[in-house]
Amino acid sequence: MLRRAAGEALKKSPNDVVVLSSVRSPIARAFKGGFKDSYPEDILMPVMQAAAQRAKIEPGQVNDVMIGNVLAELGFAKTGRMSLNAAGFPNSTTFHTMNRQCSSSLQALTHIAHSILVGQIDVGLAGGTESMTRNYGTRGIPVDVSPALKESPIKDARDCLEPMLKTSENVAQRYNVSRQEQDEYSAESQRRASEAQKSGRFEDEIVSINARRINEETKEVGSQMVEHDEGVRHGVTVEKLSTLKPVLENGYSTAGNSSQISDGASAAILARRSWAEAHGLKPIARFAGTQVAGCCPDEMGIAPVFAIQNLYKYTGVQKSDIDIFELNEAFASQTIHCVRELGLDMSKVNPKGGAIALGHPIGATGTRQVATLLAELVKADKEMGVVSMCASTGMGVASLFIRE
Repeated sequence: MLRRAAGEALKKSPNDVVVLSSVRSPIARAFKGGFKDSYPEDILMPVMQAAAQRAKIEPGQVNDVMIGNVLAELGFAKTGRMSLNAAGFPNSTTFHTMNRQCSSSLQALTHIAHSILVGQIDVGLAGGTESMTRNYGTRGIPVDVSPALKESPIKDARDCLEPMLKTSENVAQRYNVSRQEQDEYSAESQRRASEAQKSGRFEDEIVSINARRINEETKEVGSQMVEHDEGVRHGVTVEKLSTLKPVLENGYSTAGNSSQISDGASAAILARRSWAEAHGLKPIARFAGTQVAGCCPDEMGIAPVFAIQNLYKYTGVQKSDIDIFELNEAFASQTIHCVRELGLDMSKVNPKGGAIALGHPIGATGTRQVATLLAELVKADKEMGVVSMCASTGMGVASLFIRE
């Protein structure tokens, strides 16, 4: 039995925003994984198609689409619309993009939900895609920036360009998160992901992708089926992680206790409850709200603390009401601090592992987490979950979902 959710904001109404489907691609290792020869639109197209199919709607019933992306050319605006049309959606289905760094696809979902709430649309698709293979090296860090800002007397302005690894080290030093704790946390993330993958607990959320593949010897273009997350390292131990060299001198963050650079896509179909009921469709979950919070750019990883606290107040729920927290593991340092500061039960946090084990295709991670959360709520017979992450330049985003 599902218990009654807390708070007036969570009572059911015909105007609720409900989730009809939530899916994702496998997450591939950047530069050498299954999507290394794919473009971000190649990964996204089959995911959007599967989202509509699993929602049991026709593509033409989707009014508007918003896709999160961080690195692609022109913010994915042109190629995204091309991929939507190529995926079989008609010209009447409109398209736009969103960049709020690592929270881009969760913010896209929030904007589509708001469009439904105010009566602008009845049905929308939200998601994200990222090929870090193709775009991370050339577009990951801005170089063409106003000299006035680079040399600004305002430290927080200058710090918006601080490398993410440095922000991880800042959090570790300021909040006393040791290297040992980071490696222990990361080993546990890998263990949980390994167990989930071996037991098939990711299967309901993953869409297999027939990916573009170039033969390295002949240069012929072919294809290869990508079916599973590639970042999971079975049998990883704390002892093994402890041998890895920190990326920054005298630092703690390593390739083993930080999120992996990855390629992937994700998507969800949202609708007004009254529309879903009129079309005989059964929702899988309800969107209950999003909150955003800011913090100092040079310790951006702590921002989920404030976003989740704001979410409790906004929705009327308490920590004890939440069954699962999908907290993006940008770095072990900041995840550990957030868990501590929020007083979370670790058994409720990322029960199938997080980005340290699965990977972090930045524009796609938010709705990837939603797909992972909603599938696990069903399997575990739980009711409420929170998706949250930090974002570059000092932001945190958190959203609440309730299983139907």
